[in-house]
Amino acid sequence: MSDFVNFYMDDSGTRHPDHEPGKRAKHNYDWFALGGVLVRKDDEEIARDMHEAFCRKWGLTDPIHSVEVRARTKSFLWLERRPQRDKDIFYEDLYQLMNATPVVGLACVIDRPGYNARYREKYGRQRWSLCKSAFTISVERAAKFARAQNCRLRVLPERCNKPEDRVLKSYYEDLKKIGPPFDPNTSEKYRPLSPGEFSETLLEFAPKMKSHPMAQLADLFLWPMCMGGYNPDCRPYERLKSDGKLIECRLPEADWPSLGTKYYCFDEAAQTPENRNPAEAGSATHGDLGA
Repeated sequence: MSDFVNFYMDDSGTRHPDHEPGKRAKHNYDWFALGGVLVRKDDEEIARDMHEAFCRKWGLTDPIHSVEVRARTKSFLWLERRPQRDKDIFYEDLYQLMNATPVVGLACVIDRPGYNARYREKYGRQRWSLCKSAFTISVERAAKFARAQNCRLRVLPERCNKPEDRVLKSYYEDLKKIGPPFDPNTSEKYRPLSPGEFSETLLEFAPKMKSHPMAQLADLFLWPMCMGGYNPDCRPYERLKSDGKLIECRLPEADWPSLGTKYYCFDEAAQTPENRNPAEAGSATHGDLGA
């Protein structure tokens, strides 16, 4: 395995099972997710050049943060002052950047109400932080993607603070030492990698700043993948899928449960009326692109 794949990761939502998510978006969904984009070593320079060209065209000097793009706030407040035609052109250019770059989207998205419905009574306060499950699942699937191409994997999450970075690093090291932490009786159907397979595949753990071009692409991809778990007709998600930009597009449908983006605990509470608003989700526009 002389070549490698980079997995740039971002997070979205509240990672603690019992913490209030704060002010909710209009869609009213409540998730925690880790994921982003996979890019082969030889393709990354192309992706960076495309990102640089986009920023130069639009005069952007600050990182592209999709929350700001969608809400047209902070570094993207200028969009609010532009005519609708200019907004539409910008959002379409941004999507075309995502579509043209040689990257593939992958994530693990956990529905927090569903997680609590499944595990609160059984485990109480001993439930894991959601990032443990999300990191383990997404990195394992990224490792399988890399192995299928005879590559190793670099895991490159967005830098948070030192304690949270250390937690993710501990999960990374545990994969190489003991493998996934899940019950083998229930996880066998997902064909988990062994500690030895993780050791030979995982090459490096190296957090990156939000300003890193590939971290920005991870941020842009994550939000549509989260939305897709609740409503696959959500326009940003549907466009990425139809254009072959998600990992499922590279897999036979039979392999989606074990190799594709994981939607975890969505069978428990994600479809209840108070946690679903398909009318608003389905009406997402270019302005909703991002993570």
